[in-house]
Amino acid sequence: MSNCVMGFERRAILTALAFALTTGCARARPSDGLMLDPTLWQGYKTRFLTPEGRIVDNGNGGVSHSEGQGYGMALAQAAGDGAAFEGMARWTAQTLLRKDVALHSWRYTPGRADPVADPNNATDGDLLIAWALLMAGRRWGKPDYLQQSAAIRGAVAQKLIVQRHGFTLLLPGLVGFAKADRVIVNPSYYVWPAIDAFARLEPRIWGPLAADGMKILKAARFGPSGLPADWLDIKGKGVVEPAEGRDPVFGFEGIRVPLYCLMSGRRGACDAIARYWLALVRAGKPLPAWVNVVTGETAPYALSAGATAIAGRLLNRNLPAGGVDQDYYAATLGLMNQMRI
Repeated sequence: MSNCVMGFERRAILTALAFALTTGCARARPSDGLMLDPTLWQGYKTRFLTPEGRIVDNGNGGVSHSEGQGYGMALAQAAGDGAAFEGMARWTAQTLLRKDVALHSWRYTPGRADPVADPNNATDGDLLIAWALLMAGRRWGKPDYLQQSAAIRGAVAQKLIVQRHGFTLLLPGLVGFAKADRVIVNPSYYVWPAIDAFARLEPRIWGPLAADGMKILKAARFGPSGLPADWLDIKGKGVVEPAEGRDPVFGFEGIRVPLYCLMSGRRGACDAIARYWLALVRAGKPLPAWVNVVTGETAPYALSAGATAIAGRLLNRNLPAGGVDQDYYAATLGLMNQMRI
């Protein structure tokens, strides 16, 4: 594991990791104690979890990815399903975990000669996996889970948390996001309940990341809607803009921003999103699946049922949804939104 953390506050990290391993089972806090109705998990498990332990993204040709494995592991832990958790943890480590660094290749495509052709990681997946392992290690007294979580956190700290343009930033992946003149970030990759749990163990690493992540979210309010774009460019002197070369929308990925804020007690950080949605609700209009934050153009179709439930929770309203989600991502949003203390 030391290879993963050398060069980034080595002494502080190693001390914090040792502390985490020796006290992890005794330090559960609210966001670590999120629970899920086992009957809800069983329905999800039946639809999306294979016997070998992979979560299937049925909306993308049956692939699996680190994000889905992290969600599945977090949900299984919250529902108390130790056997399912162990199966997912094993498949994830055997199939996606890289040999050179404690991060996960982001995508598995069944049926291909090389099902894990792209070694690049997706940092939100790594955070979710590390968080799930931390919670499971505490819940079931599993030191190996705690050790695996610590190794992933150390790799993220060394490779993916960077100081640029006046901010402590979270790179979305190892390759492709740190440009000469800008850093590309994704607000929905800041998995706030995970970051909070890590910050209690390693405050010198995760505390500045959390503080600056909130600053970026506050600055990322664009156009007439005041909504954040799914992808952002962070430039010199702390400039925050919609990312070049990507559609400037708040949508498919950004819906996780209010989800994670709600899961971590940060409702106020999403006040602009709440105002936008509330105005539509009061006008009797559907909540669009995406919004162009520059032009104000909206999707011709509404949010999924899972995403609508997140909006309803943010607004403290019971919003009508379009029925049960059969799609992996929409169903996952809905179930993550059901996790409660």
